[in-house]
Amino acid sequence: MKTLHSIRPARTRRHVRHTLAVAIAAGALLLAGCAGDDLSSEGDDAPDDGGSSASESKGPVSISGQSFDEAALVAAMYEQLLADAGYEPTVKLVDSRDGYATEIGKSVDIVPEYVGGIVNFLNAQANGDDAEPFEAGDGGELADQGEQLLADAGIELLDISEATDTNAFFVTQDYSDANGVTKLSDLEGESVTLAAAPDCEGRLDCEGGLSDEYGIDVTEVLPLGYASAQTYKSVLDGESELGETSTTDGSLESQGLVVLDDDKQIQPAQNLVPAVSQAFLDEHPDIADVLNPLMAALTTEKLTELNGRVSVDREKVEDVAADFLQSEGLLG
Repeated sequence: MKTLHSIRPARTRRHVRHTLAVAIAAGALLLAGCAGDDLSSEGDDAPDDGGSSASESKGPVSISGQSFDEAALVAAMYEQLLADAGYEPTVKLVDSRDGYATEIGKSVDIVPEYVGGIVNFLNAQANGDDAEPFEAGDGGELADQGEQLLADAGIELLDISEATDTNAFFVTQDYSDANGVTKLSDLEGESVTLAAAPDCEGRLDCEGGLSDEYGIDVTEVLPLGYASAQTYKSVLDGESELGETSTTDGSLESQGLVVLDDDKQIQPAQNLVPAVSQAFLDEHPDIADVLNPLMAALTTEKLTELNGRVSVDREKVEDVAADFLQSEGLLG
């Protein structure tokens, strides 16, 4: 991150022998001092500094989010766009939403989020784990339903992307073929071990919904991570029958894994959206101009392709992020 500082005229001191020369030198020093002060002013007579003031750092910005590939990829896009806009971004990813949601407005300024995820998290925080979840299938409607919860938490959602990514649950292709399982309702009454995110247990879009809505006997939840290598391995090795991932996971087919259809539709709309501290946004309203064009550029299809480049082709998230931003004209 480069920070450009205004350049003030250098001052020199000369020993002079004549009073007139001293007076002239003193006058020159005074004028030089005035010219230096004008560099940071908005006066009409201020010399042209080449635009360095517009390129000065806008200060630090803290980005957090979850540590699975897709969230890391979008966080890298935020980081690169904000750095290009003159901010000094830092990124810290954590295992689950619990690790950062209550820090928004404190140690966290911006998070790449999912509408249904953040709204229902705040709903559970405010009204208890048994609170009736918001289930709208449209991201905008969900955001409207959670408007008061977001305001109470000091969180503002920027533009909602059409790109959406919901929780999904997978089995091995062999398990699906052998047991005739292609949708989650096919597991009704079956006992399964579930490999999933650490906060899955009890959640209505995760273990709670599988148990209550689908009647699946989830005997154990192994907290191995959301769409993580450990979760894939657990299912492939037979330690778990069912694993948690996302609908934009581009790595499943190559691993011999298959997503089961959510035929009872327990997943709320999970459109991508920047969640920003209201206090930070008030101080830096240009953040919306930086991140909203990205939301407009992302689609579910593009997101799935980008995820595959990270999880299957093993490209670095920062390289995939930069390539996408440049191809969309968002980054020079």
